[in-house]
Amino acid sequence: MLEQHLVVLLIRLGVVASLASILVRSNAFKRMLLREQRTLNQRVLLSLSLSSIFGAGVAVRVVTHAYNAVDLGLEGSLLSGLLGGYVTGLFSGGLISLPAVFGREYLTLPLLVGVGALGGLLRDSAPDTEEVWRFSPIFDLSLLRMFSPKHDHFRAAFQIIFLLAVVSVEFLRLTVGQLFPKSLFSLNPGWPHPHPLNVVASHVTALFAVMLPLKIWNNARNEKKLEEQNRLLMQARLDALSRQINPHFLFNTLNSVSSLIRTNPAQARAVVYKLSSILRRLLRKHESFNPLGEELDFISDYLSIEMVRFGDKLRFEKEVEPATLDRLVPSMLLQPLIENCVRHGLSSKVDGGMIRLGSKLKDGRLLLLVEDDGVGIPEAKLATLLEQGIGVSNVNERLKVLFGGDYKMWIDSRPGQGTRIEIEIPELQSSLAAVS
Repeated sequence: MLEQHLVVLLIRLGVVASLASILVRSNAFKRMLLREQRTLNQRVLLSLSLSSIFGAGVAVRVVTHAYNAVDLGLEGSLLSGLLGGYVTGLFSGGLISLPAVFGREYLTLPLLVGVGALGGLLRDSAPDTEEVWRFSPIFDLSLLRMFSPKHDHFRAAFQIIFLLAVVSVEFLRLTVGQLFPKSLFSLNPGWPHPHPLNVVASHVTALFAVMLPLKIWNNARNEKKLEEQNRLLMQARLDALSRQINPHFLFNTLNSVSSLIRTNPAQARAVVYKLSSILRRLLRKHESFNPLGEELDFISDYLSIEMVRFGDKLRFEKEVEPATLDRLVPSMLLQPLIENCVRHGLSSKVDGGMIRLGSKLKDGRLLLLVEDDGVGIPEAKLATLLEQGIGVSNVNERLKVLFGGDYKMWIDSRPGQGTRIEIEIPELQSSLAAVS
């Protein structure tokens, strides 16, 4: 009989872990776990989520008069109060007890409602709501913290109170269940004078039945928090890189204007007009991705500024497949590369040169090409080009942040013949293109 009772308790732990895992598969439930402050509607929704899964276990036990291990109504009510507060705990306790009440176990309703309220009381008495998620039945560590000057005594006291509350509730259920077996279900040993180990095992099982869902759900919370932190970190890196590009471009252009003001005021005014058009575009755009067509328009405005200074010495060719124009590329991806072609590849050539820009689709990938016939890059500098400077290294870093390892970037340069840069990224369609 002892072994049979212990087997039922072990199955009980497996069931509570399974129910907690089922709930955490819901993204809506994960989002609710991340909220510490909830509206009334959110508390009711959380209560319905917990009541549906734990109430189903009570209903299975009542209807079948078997499968006693699936009845986790008390644990579910306590967890509801711990997660959502008084309202959630009271509401959940009432809903979870309904199948038992219909089965004429009338003491279940006041017990589970009271346990739900107790969960809310424990949540409110916690020094920090995170202490609820740190609950552990290993009480000796809490006792040690109580007497350690390096630890917060209030936190250690809360953990001990939490543990005693769960043990007290289980003791109350076992006691009332023995006195009124038809009015309240409990996993009491089914024979006179049970071994003390059975009673201890029942209380330990109750502790772990509360701890396991908290640990499972807390792991899901931590994963969500980590994903959000990574997203914010990535966005911050992209913003920092974009801010690095835009001032670089702006200062170079203003230097061009300053050199033209005395020699050719008309050209200076033309450059300022084009610059104002570019700045308006930059101020309107805050997205990480833009259609390639918009990026090419930006490049055209930029090169028109440079052509004012270079005149016929600077030529520009495009070999762009029409199907690529609505594909998404990282914003300000091509401008630093074009700027490098002008500043470092062609500006020192007496007769100027040509810049070619191409794009095409191949096997679900977008291929981009930027090429010039300028002075080229020395081999020693080419080896470290992706890690140094502002233009090329910035583009490479942004691609790494956005695509991880799912991109390629090649640089081929020969002194006196020019530089060729190729980029391969996943083909991303804009929402408008997808609709059409």
